[in-house]
Amino acid sequence: MKQSLQLKLSQSLTLTPQLQQSIKLLQLSTLDLNQEIERFLQDNPMLEREDDNEPEIHPVREDGSPVEVAEPPPSLDETPSTNTAEPDFDMDGALGDSYWNESGGGRQREDDDEFDPQANVARISTLREHLLAQLGLLPLSQRDHAVANLVIDALDDDGYLGLPLVEIFELIPESLRDELEIELEELQVSLQLIRQLEPCGVGAVDLKDCLKLQLQQLMQHEPASGLALEIVAEHLDLLANKDYSKLKKTLKCDDTSLRAAQLLIQRLNPRPGAVFGETDTRYVVADVVVKKLRNGWTVQLNEAAMPKLKVNQLYANILRQHRENGTGLSGQLQEAKWLIKNVQQRFDTILRVAQAIVEKQQRFFEHGEVAMRPLVLRDIAEELDLHESTISRVTTQKYMLTPRGIYEFKYFFGSHVDTDSGGECSAIAIKALLKQLIQNEDPKKPLSDSTLAEVLGKQGINVARRTVAKYREALQIPPVNQRKSL
Repeated sequence: MKQSLQLKLSQSLTLTPQLQQSIKLLQLSTLDLNQEIERFLQDNPMLEREDDNEPEIHPVREDGSPVEVAEPPPSLDETPSTNTAEPDFDMDGALGDSYWNESGGGRQREDDDEFDPQANVARISTLREHLLAQLGLLPLSQRDHAVANLVIDALDDDGYLGLPLVEIFELIPESLRDELEIELEELQVSLQLIRQLEPCGVGAVDLKDCLKLQLQQLMQHEPASGLALEIVAEHLDLLANKDYSKLKKTLKCDDTSLRAAQLLIQRLNPRPGAVFGETDTRYVVADVVVKKLRNGWTVQLNEAAMPKLKVNQLYANILRQHRENGTGLSGQLQEAKWLIKNVQQRFDTILRVAQAIVEKQQRFFEHGEVAMRPLVLRDIAEELDLHESTISRVTTQKYMLTPRGIYEFKYFFGSHVDTDSGGECSAIAIKALLKQLIQNEDPKKPLSDSTLAEVLGKQGINVARRTVAKYREALQIPPVNQRKSL
C-alpha cells in the first residue's frame, strides 16, 4: 500500500480553560463553590477576599483630628481580686461554689496546655455504646461482658439481631471460642440479657418479635394489651392491610376494642435502635431572595452567599515593577482575574434565570401550588437566549428563598396535562389538588384512584387512573386500602 500526504481543513470547537472554569463554577452549589474558592485562595497568592486585611476604623472629629477613646473604668465584677484568703467551705465542710467557679478547683482550666476542646463537643452516642454503658452497671464477670459484646456487635443499626445465634457462634474465631470457652447456650443467655436493656425491643429477631417485646415490657398493664399482643403475633399482616372486617371476625371483637388495640400498636417503635444513628445534616444556602413589593415580585441575590474576591494589590504592584522576573506570578494573576470574572458571571446568570422563573410563576407566589403553571427548561432558555444545558446547570442545587419557603430552582419546572378548555395544567398543581382531595376525604370511605381521576375530570383536568396512582406514589400517599380507618 502506497503512502501519501493529504491536506485537510476542518473546524472544531475547543473549550478554553476560562470557559471550562465558567461551566464548572456554574454547576456547583453555593457550599461547593465556597470550598472551590478556598482551594484557589490557598494555591494562588494573587487572590484574596475583600474583607481580608481591612484597615482598622478609628473615630475622627469633623475637622479630621482623631478622637481619643478613654477606656471605661473597671466595674466591681471586673476589678482584679487580690484576696489570698483560704477558700470558703459550706456547712458540710465541702468547698463552696466560689472556689469551683473562680479558681477552677478540681476542674481543668481552658488555658491548660492539655485542655482538649474536642473532648467537650457533644455528640450522639451509638447504640453499641449505649448498650455497653448499661452492661457496665451490671454485676457481670469480665468473661460474661466479652460474650455479651459479641451479641451486641451482631445487632444492626435498628437494633435487630441480623443473624441467627447459630451463625453468630460459627463466625466467632476458634481461638476466641477456646479462650473464653463459649458455648451456644451462653450466647442465648446473653441475648436474653440484652433484650432487657433499653431501648425496649432491642435484640429482636424480626418486627413481630420487636413489637411483642415492647408490649410485654412497657404496656402489659394497658387494657388492650392482650388483644394487641394477639394481633402482633398472629394477624399483623391483616392490620397492615387494614382489613378490619376480617380482623373483627377472626378476633371476635367490636370496633371499640380493635381501635384501642390499633392505637396501642401505633405507639410502638418498630426501629428502636434508629434513634442512636448519626444523621447527616445537609445545609442549604439560598442563592436568591424573592420579596413582594408594591410594584410586584422582585428577586435579589443573597449577599451572604456571594464570595467577595479581589486581586492582591501588593503582589500586583510587585509584578508590575518586576515584570521580567514575574512569569509565575503573571499566570497566577491571570487565573485570579478569570476566577473573579467567572464568579460574577455565575451569579449574574443565576439572577437572570431566577427573575425569569419568578415572572413565569407569579401565580404560584400569590396562590400556592395549585396555581403552578407548566414550565420546561426550553421556555427559559428561549427567553434568555441561553442553551438548555446552561439552564439545567443553573437550576441544579440552586435555591430560592421565598415567603412560602425555600425551593430548588428545578421545583418550578414540570410536565403538564391538557384540560378540557384547551389549556394546560402543571403536574405540581395536580399533585396539590390530589393532596387536598385526600386530606378532605372520609377516613372510613377513602377515595380510590379511579374516583380521584373522575373528580379531577369534573374540574376539567383529564388524567388517567395510572397517572393519578403515579402522582399519589410520588407524594408518598398510601393506596386506598391502607388509608381506611375504623
